[in-house]
Amino acid sequence: MGHSAVLSVALAILLAWGNGAPILQERPQNKLLLVSFDGFRWNYDQDVDTPNLDAMARDGVKARYMTPAFITLTSPCHFTLVTGKYIENHGVVHNMFYNTTTKVKLPYHTTLGIQRWWDNGSMPIWITAQRQGLKTGSFFYPGGNVTYQGEAVTLSRKEGILHNYKDEKEWRANVDAVMKWFTEEDVALVTLYFGEPDSTGHRYGPESPERKEMVRQVDRTVGYLRDSIKSHNLTDSLDLIITSDHGMTTVYKNASDLIEFHKFPNFNFGDIEFELLDYGPNGMLIPKEGMLEKVYSVLKDAHPRLHVYKKEDFPKNFHYANNSRITPLLMYSDLGYVIHGRLSVQFNKGEHGFNNQDMDMKTIFRAVGPNFKAGLEVEPFESIHVYELMCQLLGIVPEPNDGHPGVLQPMLRSGESLLLMALTGVLMILAKVT
Repeated sequence: MGHSAVLSVALAILLAWGNGAPILQERPQNKLLLVSFDGFRWNYDQDVDTPNLDAMARDGVKARYMTPAFITLTSPCHFTLVTGKYIENHGVVHNMFYNTTTKVKLPYHTTLGIQRWWDNGSMPIWITAQRQGLKTGSFFYPGGNVTYQGEAVTLSRKEGILHNYKDEKEWRANVDAVMKWFTEEDVALVTLYFGEPDSTGHRYGPESPERKEMVRQVDRTVGYLRDSIKSHNLTDSLDLIITSDHGMTTVYKNASDLIEFHKFPNFNFGDIEFELLDYGPNGMLIPKEGMLEKVYSVLKDAHPRLHVYKKEDFPKNFHYANNSRITPLLMYSDLGYVIHGRLSVQFNKGEHGFNNQDMDMKTIFRAVGPNFKAGLEVEPFESIHVYELMCQLLGIVPEPNDGHPGVLQPMLRSGESLLLMALTGVLMILAKVT
């Protein structure tokens, strides 16, 4: 059957379903809100009373945990959620912009506004949705405030460099603003970011009373958010996903076996052309010309808690090293150990960036709304699959990605709404190829 014939059959089904009225014109656009609470470890709700997250699980879907992409840093993992790609394939390989030729390294908040760091070939879901006729919004979400192939997110808000992530009053104001985007601006997709409990976990540690209190604040905000969805009459049209980028673990600040490059025998920073160290448990190096083998031989067994690889030998299961931005030598450390370069300074009591298979790096996933089943707990899955799920919910054709649409399909209700979404997708795909 040719494309035109299939298109005619699909259209006939849609017309018959609506008793002669084109169903695509009558059915309201499904809306989607993706909320990320940065650094929310998968089990943070187990030592704190979280009635609103618990209610969300009863009313919708809960994953036992979600496995983030490696490297478990904020910007790379958030970009995986909105592209469906492993980090080596979307290219946002670090929180920091760096240029190995000029030696320029820019901090996280500055990097959020560096267009060329983000726009390097991968198309995030905001732009994909807009090119298929939808309006989108990004509220503080990493990557949402730059242009992609010259196109900006319809509505966006970026936090300042000295932004106070802890202000609960502001959190509620942000939720109110997002509700207005949905109701007054007819936005179909919004990504909303909160910088907690990550900030508190870094400063006080993941086992601290301060972190537990911040989780209570997160839970209150989830309750406020769901109440706002109801009061704005969005319950029947808006799907809500709450997730995070990575977990958090305690740093061994006073261990007797710290990883200290400046104390390694036979290692010399004079042999290094470019370094990106002192950023938690991750590091990158470019040795000077002719020095690669020497530097590698010195470092590969320098410390039992440090894992140093040539780029081509980095474990393939991390899906990280096969990118032009990755340096000839790269490394990561064991859970709880950070890498010290020229100095041994560590202020944080909590850290992330570790192996994504470590349980402390796992994070949460909750979803509720008209298209999600109720009271369902699903097995763990990788964060690359969230993008395909969001495209299904919005009825848009996804960009090429590393996820699979079938992995999270069991979360969704069967029946009329999903059949119509699937037929809508068929129509859109065929319209592009005919």
